[in-house]
Amino acid sequence: MRFLLVAACSLSCTLAVGQVDKSSKTAKPSTHTALLATTQAHTYGTPVTPAGAVPVQQLKTVLAGRDSARVKLVGPIADVCKAEGCWLTMQPAPGQMMRVRFKDHAFLVPKDISGKTAVIEGIVVHETVSVAQQRHYAEDAGKSKQEIAAITTPVEQYNFIADGVRVQ
Repeated sequence: MRFLLVAACSLSCTLAVGQVDKSSKTAKPSTHTALLATTQAHTYGTPVTPAGAVPVQQLKTVLAGRDSARVKLVGPIADVCKAEGCWLTMQPAPGQMMRVRFKDHAFLVPKDISGKTAVIEGIVVHETVSVAQQRHYAEDAGKSKQEIAAITTPVEQYNFIADGVRVQ
C-alpha cells in the first residue's frame, strides 16, 4: 500500500512539472511551466498580488496629507538588510528612502534582491527615526564605522510595515 502511494505521488509530481521524455528519463517542462518560470514572483509573508498597486513614487499623493495609511505599492528595491534580510528600502522620491520592515518580524527576504521590483502591502507611517535606530540600520546595511559615526541627527522619513512582499 505504501509503495502504491509513493508511486502515485511520483507520477502526479511528474505530470505537474511536465511530460517525461522517455528517451532520457528526465522531465521536460511544459510550455506553460516554462512561461511561469520566466515571470515567477516570490511572496514573503501574506500573499500579495500586483493588482491595484500604486507606484512608490506616488506615495505622497496616496497619503494626501495623512501621516499614515494602509496601501499597496510597487517599485524597485534600493537596498536590503545584509545581516538577515529583515528589512528593505524603496525610494519614493529622489533623495528620500522608505524603510520596509516586516509585520511582527514574521518573515525575512533574500539579501540579494536589490534592484528587483517589489509589491508591498501594509501600513505606511511618516515618523522620526532616532540616531540609534539609524545607526543600527547602517550596521545591518554593512556601512563603514565612519559612515555610522556620521549619523548624528534624527530624520523624518516614511516607514512601511509590510504584511507581505512580492518580489518579481
